[in-house]
Amino acid sequence: MYPSELTGTYTIDPAHSRFGFMARHAMVTKVRGSIPVKEATASLDAGDPAASTVHVVLDVAGIQTGNQLRDDHLRTGDFLDAAAHPYITFDATDVKHIDGDSFEVTGELVIRGVTRQVTIPLDYTGTAIDAQGLTRVGFEGSIVINRKDFGITYNAVLETGGVMISEKITLEFDLSAVKAA
Repeated sequence: MYPSELTGTYTIDPAHSRFGFMARHAMVTKVRGSIPVKEATASLDAGDPAASTVHVVLDVAGIQTGNQLRDDHLRTGDFLDAAAHPYITFDATDVKHIDGDSFEVTGELVIRGVTRQVTIPLDYTGTAIDAQGLTRVGFEGSIVINRKDFGITYNAVLETGGVMISEKITLEFDLSAVKAA
């Protein structure tokens, strides 16, 4: 059971949310990026948490890391293959209130046409009425996945040992959702 004030239908606000990722480069630095939201909705039901839903679609073509050459490479078949798989999707199969402000959202994550079940820990960061009088809720969290589990195997061996790109990728979520009236 989670706080009853969260019950409702929400649209994730792409202008105030970030679906990001982080990977180690050359095993010494972190490269961060984000993928824009095409659509994202959630329906939360405090009385029946099992009835809660979350649906997210991210637009792979819009990936941004701050480096155009890298972004273009990430769109190719070496990585996300945007031509064949233009979207990354997530559909929740279970939403649990763990305690206090802690939640877990379990669902099917699809990257490059490969589906894996993941559980994303999220922290509820609060509710506010914005300047337009809309109710907003915030959540943030992260999860580590192995990119090879999704068929992303491209890499290069370094002369000093190790590899150019880590297998472990951290997915980062900073979410602002607007409640339907």
